[in-house]
Amino acid sequence: MKNVLNNSKKGILMVTMCATLLSFANEASFSTIKDDAKRTALTLTDVKVGNQLSIKDVNGFVLYTERIQKSGIYTKGFDLTSLPNGNYVLELEKDVEIKTIPFTISFKNIVVDKNNETTSFKPHMRQKDNLLFITKLSPNLEAIKISVYTDNNSEYELLHSEKIAGVLAIERVYKLEKGNYKVVISSDNKEFTKFINN
Repeated sequence: MKNVLNNSKKGILMVTMCATLLSFANEASFSTIKDDAKRTALTLTDVKVGNQLSIKDVNGFVLYTERIQKSGIYTKGFDLTSLPNGNYVLELEKDVEIKTIPFTISFKNIVVDKNNETTSFKPHMRQKDNLLFITKLSPNLEAIKISVYTDNNSEYELLHSEKIAGVLAIERVYKLEKGNYKVVISSDNKEFTKFINN
């Protein structure tokens, strides 16, 4: 009976967490992107101080980055005409999610592909004593790879690696002995790293 109650509590907690994170996902971030001959105006809603806006090329190379200084609505004009023809992405990194919207530059014309705007959720890593808790929401059941490395005289050696797919909410707990570790989580073509001194 005690296990049933504990499992029920965990289930309620997971549903609450999923509902909260999905409500974040439904917030409009890229409300308008207007393009004229020389400047592209970007307006973002629901931004917070510390959110990070980036423009990246198709290979993930950062061409521009800025920390948001004021909560609320963000508006800025960009001159993107000097960029070569190709595919790019605007990326807004928030507390628990990363929103991206692709755009293409072709002969000085900018075409924004709002239909392919995506939201990916960042993993949450928390350490308590010698336990490492990892959680991540994956609404599209995308794959996630978790790799734990141990510090062996300033060289990191793979201690454990696993790939998880087809799960809405990923939860893992790792027991770490005394030492230094590096945890790398790969998902949605993004990589998140955390260093742990245990």
